[in-house]
Amino acid sequence: MFSVTLREIIDEFQLEDVSDCRRVDDILVTTSDVNRPGLQFAGYLEHFGTDRIQIIGKGEIAYLETLTSVERYNILDNFFNCGFPCMVVARGLEIFPEMVDVSKKYQIPVLKSEDVTSRFLSGLIRYLNVQLAPRITKHGVFVEVYGEGILILGDSGVGKSETALELVKRGHRLVADDVVEIRKVSDKTLVGTAPDIIRHFIEIRGIGILDVKNLYGVGSVKVTENINLVIHLEFWDEKKQYDRLGLVDEFTDILGIRVPSLNIPVRPGRNLAIIVEVAAMNNRQKKMGYNAAKVLNERVMGEINKNSEQDKEGSFCDDCY
Repeated sequence: MFSVTLREIIDEFQLEDVSDCRRVDDILVTTSDVNRPGLQFAGYLEHFGTDRIQIIGKGEIAYLETLTSVERYNILDNFFNCGFPCMVVARGLEIFPEMVDVSKKYQIPVLKSEDVTSRFLSGLIRYLNVQLAPRITKHGVFVEVYGEGILILGDSGVGKSETALELVKRGHRLVADDVVEIRKVSDKTLVGTAPDIIRHFIEIRGIGILDVKNLYGVGSVKVTENINLVIHLEFWDEKKQYDRLGLVDEFTDILGIRVPSLNIPVRPGRNLAIIVEVAAMNNRQKKMGYNAAKVLNERVMGEINKNSEQDKEGSFCDDCY
C-alpha cells in the first residue's frame, strides 16, 4: 500500500494549518477517497471511513452556525473522536473556535483552503489517485511523440536511448530514460514518469550522461504522460517472420490494462526515430477509427470478389454457346 504525507498535500494545495498541528509530517493518507460529513454531524457514524480526509464547505458551516456553542462543541467532539487524517474547510470560510479546540484535543489538523469546495475536492481526488496508484517500474524509455505517450522497451544496447535522443532533436519530448515508473491511475489509464533522481537525464553509450533539459531546453522534456503505445525493439532475426501488414492488433498487459503494442526489428540502416513517429501517428489514426491496413485489405478483397464474379459471368456465357 502506498501513502502520501499530509505535509505533501498541504504544500501541493497551499493549505493553511489553522490548528498549528505538529503531526502533519507523520500523518499518512492511504486512500484517494474523501468524505463530506453530513450524516456524521447528525450523529450517524455507521460505515464512517476513518482513513479519509474530511472536507466541509458552505453547507456544513451554515448548519453548524445554527447551533449553540455547546451543541457545536459536542457534535464536533463526537465527530473528531472517530479519528481521521485531517479536516479541510474550503472557500476560506471562518473556522469556529470550538473546532480548533477539538482538533487540538485529538491532535487532528484543521486546514483551510481558499478554493471552491467542489473544485478542491476533485483536485484532491485526482492528486491522490496518482500518488497512491498501483505502480511498477520498467527498464525502457518513455517519450511523447505528437501527443502520444510511447513506451520503448527492448534489450540493453538495442538503441532505445539513441532513438529517444533523435526524437528529442526532432522536436518531441523525453519523459524518462532507463527506468520508467508506471502508475495505474484508473481502470483504463496508465501514467509514466521518471524517478526524481534521474529525471531529464539520458545515458548514451560512448558519451555518458546528458541533461536533456539543459541541452535542448525545457520544451524538450515532460514530467508525466499517459502510455498510449508500447514499442518493443529487438535485434533483427533473419529466421523470424515479421508482420508486414498490421491487420492483427497486438497488446501488452501492464498492471491489468491492455496497451497497443508493436514489435520493431532493428538492423543497420533503419531510422528508428522516423519509424516511431509514424507508429505514433498511425496509433492516433486507429483511435480515431481509421486503420490503413484494414482499408487496403477491404480494397484487395473487393477487387478479388469483383474479378471472381466476372469470371463466373464469363463461364455462364460460354455454356450458353
